[in-house]
Amino acid sequence: MQSVSDIRRTFLEYFAKNGHAIVESSPLVPRNDPTLMFTNAGMVQFKNVFTGLETRSYARAATSQKCVRAGGKHNDLENVGYTARHHTFFEMLGNFSFGDYFKERAIELAWNLLTKDYGLSKDKLLVTVFHTDDEAAGFWKKIAGLPEDRIIRIATSDNFWAMGETGPCGPCTEIFYDHGEGIPGGPPGSPDQDGDRFIEIWNLVFMQFDQVTKDERKALPKPSIDTGMGLERLAAVLQGKHNNYDIDLFRALIEAVAHETGVDPDGPQGASHKVIADHLRTTSFLIADGVLPSNEGRGYVLRRIMRRAMRHAHILGAQDPIVWKLVPVLVHEMGDAFPELVRAQPLITETLKLEEARFKRTLGTGLKLLEDETRSMAAGGTLKGDVAFKLYDTFGFPLDLTQDVLRARDIKVDNAGFEVAMDEQRAKARAAWAGSGDTADQAIWFDIRQKAGATEFLGYDTERAEGQIKAIVVDGKEVPSLKAGQTGWIVANQTPFYAESGGQQGDTGRLASGANEASVSDVQKMVGDLHAHHATVEKGELKVGDDLVMTIDPIRRAQLRAHHSATHLLHEALRRHLGQHVTQKGSLVAPDRLRFDISHTKPVSAEELRRIEDEVNDRIRHNSAVETRLMTPDEAIAAGAMALFGEKYGEEVRVLSMGGEPHMEGGEKYSVELCGGTHARRTGDIGLFKIVGEGAVSSGVRRIEALAGAAAELYVRHQADLLAEAAATLKTRPEDLPARLATLVEGQRRIERELSDARKALALAGSDSGAGNAAADEMRDVGGVKMIGRVLNGVPGKDLKGMADEFKKKLGSGVVALIGIEDGKASAVVGVTDELSKSLSAVELVKAGVAALGGKGGGGRPDMAQGGGPDAAKASDALKAIEAAVGAAGVK
Repeated sequence: MQSVSDIRRTFLEYFAKNGHAIVESSPLVPRNDPTLMFTNAGMVQFKNVFTGLETRSYARAATSQKCVRAGGKHNDLENVGYTARHHTFFEMLGNFSFGDYFKERAIELAWNLLTKDYGLSKDKLLVTVFHTDDEAAGFWKKIAGLPEDRIIRIATSDNFWAMGETGPCGPCTEIFYDHGEGIPGGPPGSPDQDGDRFIEIWNLVFMQFDQVTKDERKALPKPSIDTGMGLERLAAVLQGKHNNYDIDLFRALIEAVAHETGVDPDGPQGASHKVIADHLRTTSFLIADGVLPSNEGRGYVLRRIMRRAMRHAHILGAQDPIVWKLVPVLVHEMGDAFPELVRAQPLITETLKLEEARFKRTLGTGLKLLEDETRSMAAGGTLKGDVAFKLYDTFGFPLDLTQDVLRARDIKVDNAGFEVAMDEQRAKARAAWAGSGDTADQAIWFDIRQKAGATEFLGYDTERAEGQIKAIVVDGKEVPSLKAGQTGWIVANQTPFYAESGGQQGDTGRLASGANEASVSDVQKMVGDLHAHHATVEKGELKVGDDLVMTIDPIRRAQLRAHHSATHLLHEALRRHLGQHVTQKGSLVAPDRLRFDISHTKPVSAEELRRIEDEVNDRIRHNSAVETRLMTPDEAIAAGAMALFGEKYGEEVRVLSMGGEPHMEGGEKYSVELCGGTHARRTGDIGLFKIVGEGAVSSGVRRIEALAGAAAELYVRHQADLLAEAAATLKTRPEDLPARLATLVEGQRRIERELSDARKALALAGSDSGAGNAAADEMRDVGGVKMIGRVLNGVPGKDLKGMADEFKKKLGSGVVALIGIEDGKASAVVGVTDELSKSLSAVELVKAGVAALGGKGGGGRPDMAQGGGPDAAKASDALKAIEAAVGAAGVK
């Protein structure tokens, strides 16, 4: 039997032998298509090559592309586990021709691979073509010898592919495998084509035309090929399986689920095993490519998938988190083909474990609410949309999870109502947001890029250079010039200005053309490699075609370099002290600070931060050279360079190493990373490094805030000034300040205790001989109840309860009402002795007093209650109000 690994290897080796460059799978987060949430086809990474915006060193390519379809237009999530071929994650095998070979060679390559290298029977294969594509049909007859009845002409869009409403398009031909008469279903194009007998395994797209407008279509000067074949489907065919979940890769994962749960994978709960196996792949690959669970965007889709898998683990009876325990099996099965799984295994494991533990805490509560809401519903009923939204918003139940729970009872969810509730929440979130309008539509930058070419960055070696203006953009439109007082975006053929990227802010500085001058406040990268300078003309006029002298702010650049180099040392120190699972999740490199976000699931302790800070400063003091090498991505990673998972790198990358022991033979390496930013020349140039903050950003992400160089020195100096000022105020030396403060604090506490005791004694003065003589002028009989009421000036509310308890002891039976006044505000306490508290509630009595003080409420127990109000002048009125309430209540 050919394993999945064998099938993938055979495909890539076959096309390599036939002149194709083997290109690694691009990340699941697309870098060249903002309309896609996830990479969902093999051609995504080549989109700009097909449209002519990008060129490669090869004209033929083959890939095994990671794909996810679990959000937006392409969403197979709800079907996963219940059908034979739906997956959220799958591999798309594909071969591509960029203006090289076309239909005949594409058909020949596909047919020979399937029938010779894979050994499929020719009699089991049939094809479809677009109904007017006589050329493709003729090639199938010529190359494969297929008879007319096994070349099916399809008139629908199923056999005509288009990138969008305009752009490249063309007919396609699909190859189907016949599973035999024992499986229901008819051939494509027939009334029962949706059956499972005939399964599409490969789609060959002939990119032949350019759709100029809705009604105008032109032939492309260089027609191309884009193919896609699902690896899992192909493996099922080659392994003699009808269900994708029976292939060796999935079977290994499913058996691992069965081992952890003790539940038969082929029994009535088989769907749950399949869901967990599929979702384990999806979540692991997304995390490896830099996506972490969150409540919006890609992170939310990831969380939905994770929680669906975890809910099915719950169905299988798992009492403790188990999904994270399956990661080693996945890495064993797929780590050779996708080494990012191996590199990210600790992060994948920790993220799954943390998310599953959190979800288990809320799962039971959410399921109970769902049960309560649907207990009276019969099959065919519908759950209200606002209830489904509450489950999502309060308990973290994604909509599809709620649907999945109710599926077994044949209860649907009011999706429209859910969306209404969701839209209401989104509207609130959007209310405070508005687009800045500063950046023009991306289309204009593609046009400029095509005309002017990429901007060459010279700023690694110089802070001043000459360039020529290639384009000027104002309010989303190209203009010929900028005059004094006007602001716009200036594109030059080369520049020393660094454009914001990788967390590092863009440079600022000046542009000059003769007597004409402009200031640059920001630089941004457009369409990948076009540097746009946000400039305001201060004198004269700058025109397209002008030669420029371009000068950056050298002080700001030096500060940016210091902070950026510090992030590299910090990154390595964090990994060494916290673990190799730590990876960068975001950063800010500014001239006055740095911010570094990492994948880590718990707070970093003060002692850990101290050790990390010490290590960074130690590496700075080595004053080793910061070395940069240009390498291919493969060479860089083989040499130990750390790449950011999910980042797209070109054919040549900058590898930065710093912080090693300069005296060690062989040049010990410390931090080695792929980075395109600007950096210090030696670590000593960074200067002092100081961590000033650490905290949570989101689930599994912590943020370190730090300062370097002049900014760190200013911070330390300010702290020292504050220390000296505090020491001078207390007339002591800075080193004695902690002990002096401890003495003062203890003294303050002692004085407060003595003052509290004195107030209590003063309040009780004259009442220590018993209830009969207790403040006789203040004790009165109210409806048969003895009551003491006092106004105590200068007594805070916190002291009143203790005083009330003392008065209650003196009274033996009765009510105590005390009004304390401090700083113009009044606090009221009412105490009722135990035998009266059943008839007289201290809470109701104190509320009467609080109302008289201009306050609201008041609370406590029946025997002791407290409240307050802003009008201390009404203290006597408050006592009268309490007395009246006692009289009105009477004694039962």
